[in-house]
Amino acid sequence: MVRDAEAEMGVRLATQAGAGWSDRARARGLRVAGFAIIFLAAGAALLPAGKSISSDMIGALLIAAGLIEAVAGSLRREVRLFAMAAGGVTAPAGLLFLVTPETHFFPMVTPVIGWLLVRCVILAIASGESGGSVRMWTGLSAGMDFLLAVLLIAGLSISTLIISLFGPTPELVATFAWVLAASFVVNGLLLLEVASCTKEIGQNGN
Repeated sequence: MVRDAEAEMGVRLATQAGAGWSDRARARGLRVAGFAIIFLAAGAALLPAGKSISSDMIGALLIAAGLIEAVAGSLRREVRLFAMAAGGVTAPAGLLFLVTPETHFFPMVTPVIGWLLVRCVILAIASGESGGSVRMWTGLSAGMDFLLAVLLIAGLSISTLIISLFGPTPELVATFAWVLAASFVVNGLLLLEVASCTKEIGQNGN
């Protein structure tokens, strides 16, 4: 019993000794992930510069963002499972675009609405389990996804009518791309805030 207690104490002391470095490493990883997702947001915002947007482009952006977010979620101390789940629902949404290519990608708006709503629920729960500025940014991310879903739902019927008559107009193409960009950039900012808080924890631990 004494040996077990001593061994357990040794593990605790070793964990505490490496906590500062571990937190710094997490902060670096989260910061890189945040900038990477913001970079993807810039790519999504520039998509309307082309004449059309293929399903493959949308799918690749969603898969990349989902994988980055899932890896970043695994680096978090708090709400790790929720953070990974948010990325976990993004990658399958992108995969759907790849396996179901559409000449006109707007019929695929419905899965994007579903993706936004599911992410909104996950992030809302994560926000309730978080604290401080991270809670605020997580709530903002959830609110942004919900707002974007509502905007897509409100514009879906009229968009379908316009596309059936004229095809995807540049304005509709831009709207769809900017929805992705807006969701990505808020998520990237959230990860940067988490990275900042994680770094502070590591410094205070020292």
